[in-house]
Amino acid sequence: MADKSDLKAELERKKQRLAEIREEKKRKEEERKKRDVRSQKSEAVPEDSDLDHKRRETEALLQSIGISPEPPLDRLHDDGPPSNAVKLFLISRSRTQRLGPSKITQVDFQPRELVTYSKETQTPLAVLQSEDEDEDEEILEPAPQLVPEPREEEGKQEAKEAPPRELTEEEKQQMLHSDEFLIFFDCTIRVMERALAEDSDIFFDYSGRDLDDKEGDIQAGSNLSFNRLFYDEHWSRHRVVTCLDWSPQYPELMVASYNNNEGAPHDPDGVALVWNMKFKKTTPDYIFHCQSSVVSVGFARFHPNLVVGGTYSGQIVLWDNRSHRRTPAQRTPLSASAHTHPVYCVNVVGTQNANNLITVSTDGKMCSWSLDMLSQPQESMELVYNRSKPVAVTCMAFPASDVNNFVVGSEEGAVYTASRHGSKAGIGEMFEGHQGPVTGISCHNAVGPIDFSHLFVTSSFDWTVKLWNTKHNKPLYSFEDNADYVYDVMWSPVHPALFAAVDGMGRLDLWNLNSDTEVPAASVTMEGCPALNRVRWAPTGREVAVGDSEGRVWIYDVGELAVPHAEDWTRLVRTLAEIRANRSDAEEEAASQLAG
Repeated sequence: MADKSDLKAELERKKQRLAEIREEKKRKEEERKKRDVRSQKSEAVPEDSDLDHKRRETEALLQSIGISPEPPLDRLHDDGPPSNAVKLFLISRSRTQRLGPSKITQVDFQPRELVTYSKETQTPLAVLQSEDEDEDEEILEPAPQLVPEPREEEGKQEAKEAPPRELTEEEKQQMLHSDEFLIFFDCTIRVMERALAEDSDIFFDYSGRDLDDKEGDIQAGSNLSFNRLFYDEHWSRHRVVTCLDWSPQYPELMVASYNNNEGAPHDPDGVALVWNMKFKKTTPDYIFHCQSSVVSVGFARFHPNLVVGGTYSGQIVLWDNRSHRRTPAQRTPLSASAHTHPVYCVNVVGTQNANNLITVSTDGKMCSWSLDMLSQPQESMELVYNRSKPVAVTCMAFPASDVNNFVVGSEEGAVYTASRHGSKAGIGEMFEGHQGPVTGISCHNAVGPIDFSHLFVTSSFDWTVKLWNTKHNKPLYSFEDNADYVYDVMWSPVHPALFAAVDGMGRLDLWNLNSDTEVPAASVTMEGCPALNRVRWAPTGREVAVGDSEGRVWIYDVGELAVPHAEDWTRLVRTLAEIRANRSDAEEEAASQLAG
């Protein structure tokens, strides 16, 4: 039994093996047939033409950038059965296209604007109108009004519906104290004050009917005439004007310095106000102050935004009108290397590219500063006469176009020449003639065909004004028409023979050496007779500014007196010759009386 079952199993295995061989043979036969059919098809396909080759390259390029090309029409009409072509077409149509963002340029064209206007002409008013005119009036229709676009109306409605948000109190205070608002408000309020203060004569008649009324004013142009008064109720009240100066860059600007107000101990002791002649506003353009009384002030030449001040404590302060702060932008230290006494003299000399600030204090110390750095002076010099006598300087002046040589007045009444550099640096010659402290000094600065830069005038507490020549140590002439202290004097910047002087009785005198040397050519007394401390000519020479002891600055028009003529230069030469001759005669007469 066991042998039969083993035989049967062996037969079954052999049958299974034969079936597997048959299947393998059949599979190989089918594969061979498929290979034959495939080879026959490849032989039947003709070689690609150049057009097909380029088409395939184009399709490959399009596919590389994400574009599936449409199948060519000749492939749709294939030799194969129609069903295959239709299927290929449907497959190509069913392929999804790749989408991506693209830039769209939108152009809006404004609607054509319809402009209508009416034209009129001036005709006499007729009482009766003709029938034709009535018919014309009936035919005329009112001009059509432009209808605003719906978008504009909607925008206006939205703007009306949305009111601005109410700021909180904290936001308001933060905005009011911001630097941007302070700068904007400071500039804007100055412009508004100028506009409100203007007072133009809108009724002026250009036909000439007003000339009869103005004839008196035209004839009065040869004398001093009041122009305006500068006074601020808060900053000028109970203060004394200590110095004046006109801006060399902006002729309409003038700065005035003031000392302390004893009635207002909480206000700053020193004040400097910048006034504007161009506009009729009654408030200063700029207000500067510091902790010590300002006894001298001046615009920094070649630096139009800077104002320099000398204080009673000895500090030099520098204000900048580009800053909205009123305190100094720079100041010198209170040390032995700088000034420790009142500085009554400040002057910027030099050229545009090389200039210095020259200061002199009453202890006889002269310092030269750079306006870029006031921490220490560039140069320092002790003004001593004969190497033993310190000079207490009260005033200083430089001749025209000279930055090295200068003249100074002193408390003891003597006048000195001095130099900044060279072998004779320091105090040079001494000029004696005054019997009191010298209060003012001015060099001849008028430019003309003849050089008079060697001339200078001085004022003093001895009630006199004296004319000097740097080549002689005795005064050429003494003007003795005043009855009080003469506080200041200044040559005209344009007229060779004209200078101004002010005294303690409120009198302003204009002296013209070519017309008379005994009495002034013009004189005016201020209202209330206050003591006049300072006088300064405007750069044009047509106005003169005067500061008094009550904090007021008076501006007077000089008129025709200030206009120089061609013969004034030669006439001054003759006048000086006559003065020298008279002085020689007086000296000889005095010598003969002493001898007799």
